[in-house]
Amino acid sequence: MATSLEVRGVSLRFGGVRALTDVSFAIKEGELFSIIGPNGAGKTSIVNCISGRYKPTEGQLFYQGRDITGLTPNARASLGIGRTFQNLALFHHMSVLDNIMVGRHHLLKNNFFTGSLYWLTGARKEELAHRRKVEEIIDFLDLQSVRQAPAGTLSYGLRKRVELARAMALEPRLILLDEPMAGMNFEEKEDMARYIVDLNEEFGMTVVMIEHDMGVVMDISHRVMVLDFGRKIAEGDPAAVLADPHVRRAYLGEEDEVLVDPDDAPPAQESAA
Repeated sequence: MATSLEVRGVSLRFGGVRALTDVSFAIKEGELFSIIGPNGAGKTSIVNCISGRYKPTEGQLFYQGRDITGLTPNARASLGIGRTFQNLALFHHMSVLDNIMVGRHHLLKNNFFTGSLYWLTGARKEELAHRRKVEEIIDFLDLQSVRQAPAGTLSYGLRKRVELARAMALEPRLILLDEPMAGMNFEEKEDMARYIVDLNEEFGMTVVMIEHDMGVVMDISHRVMVLDFGRKIAEGDPAAVLADPHVRRAYLGEEDEVLVDPDDAPPAQESAA
């Protein structure tokens, strides 16, 4: 299976603070890859490096074999890298439909001048084609009932779904999901997990997901990477990673078990006659 994304020796510093230290990993095409770790571990920092929001202090990033380390976020989006944000970044006054349409701006071919000749050029035809794609996304994410509602009037769970829809609108081959289920109730999480699996399996998108819900991570991920204090401490099959004592100590706060020699154990108290 071909490699979709490769991160080589990425370090990130803000002044004297090290957010990431020599992080390396590779993700295969069609994989659902989760990044976990305690708060402040560097999870969002590595996603920001992949999307182009941050430029690594050291190291390189390759997407489908191409060095993208120096590319802008817009250039990476044009290559097929989409993302959602930990904090919602929707246009609250705009409708759900228009918010999703904004996600397709990288795919628009007509510019201001050809667009002004709307009926004489391909602009109208192009807009109709984009609207059809948006309607498909609305159907997929069950947003029909709120398609004309201002995004700011929706519940938190629905707004998270609209942000996923906007990321899908770019038609990315690699999608970065930063805590897609944060703040959701159990039913909303179940729905979002199903959508993410369908994105991966039906749409063929490679998914990189930051998520704190370990149940979700264990259920849907193909592989998991664990960060702690900006360093990678484990990577592999979800069950094996979760069983790693370093991971349990860093992520779950478990201490190493103290083994007691039976000869050193205190004698059992005899019961009263």
